[in-house]
Amino acid sequence: MEKRATFSNLWVAGLFVAPQLLLIFVFFYWPVGEAMYWALTLEPPFGGGNQFVGLQNFEAVFSDRHYWNSVVVSVIFALSMAGLSISVALVLALFADRRLHGHQAYRFTFFLTYAVPAAAVGLAFRFLLAPDAGMVSVVNKLFPGLWNPALNGTQALILVIVAQAWKMAGYNFVFLLAGLQSVPRALVEAAAMDGAGVLRRMRDIQVPLLTPTLFFLLVINITDSFVDSFGIVDLTTGGGPARSTMLLGYKIYLDGFEGKDYSLASAQTLVLIVLMILLTFFQFRFVERRVHYR
Repeated sequence: MEKRATFSNLWVAGLFVAPQLLLIFVFFYWPVGEAMYWALTLEPPFGGGNQFVGLQNFEAVFSDRHYWNSVVVSVIFALSMAGLSISVALVLALFADRRLHGHQAYRFTFFLTYAVPAAAVGLAFRFLLAPDAGMVSVVNKLFPGLWNPALNGTQALILVIVAQAWKMAGYNFVFLLAGLQSVPRALVEAAAMDGAGVLRRMRDIQVPLLTPTLFFLLVINITDSFVDSFGIVDLTTGGGPARSTMLLGYKIYLDGFEGKDYSLASAQTLVLIVLMILLTFFQFRFVERRVHYR
């Protein structure tokens, strides 16, 4: 029978957990508590005392059509980015797992995308996909107006989706490659001896056994898309054109720091937290049913 570690003195156990509890309190509970206080009060832009207004800030949020547009855009962005990033990472992991020539270099290179700051990614894609100076400028010369994210909202949304997916592909690649290496080689070799081709082995053996990893990455990617996309949006589109890339996180920044409406921004922050909880609950409630843990 496995023995469990016990502490005869509670203060010793408290010393071990105190740093983690302090971090959770300072960086989670304290900011959330401040946001709840500001969301229920009217915070003057330059201080001077708060006035309790109840749920008026939430009423203003839910009655704002621009806010609901940001919700729709954020959900589309999150689902599209997660699907694209995981799909690309899965293809890269499948090829790297086959130990092709130079696979060690590929493993290191593919992961580097996640180490690049979001601001640098946004700046790079802003120039790479610029309609007049980037690599697509050659295509625009042949087909004028084919690509112009500064004027076309759909193309602007595609731009930020591709940039965020490129950044997250390296993170997803590491987990998927680790998952593929945990698949018993005997299963793959037995399928190969039975005449199953490479694609058949990937589809019927490797990918189904990766469902726990895929589900984990789906939750992480969707959650990350709400909080880690600010730098990319700010440096590529600035929320435009016509609010087509106005994600919730970026709208909170504009209302709170640019518009100096801290109470409205706090109310939006709490709604965003609830939205992320609901999306995570939906994934665990419905998507996890297709996950095979054995």
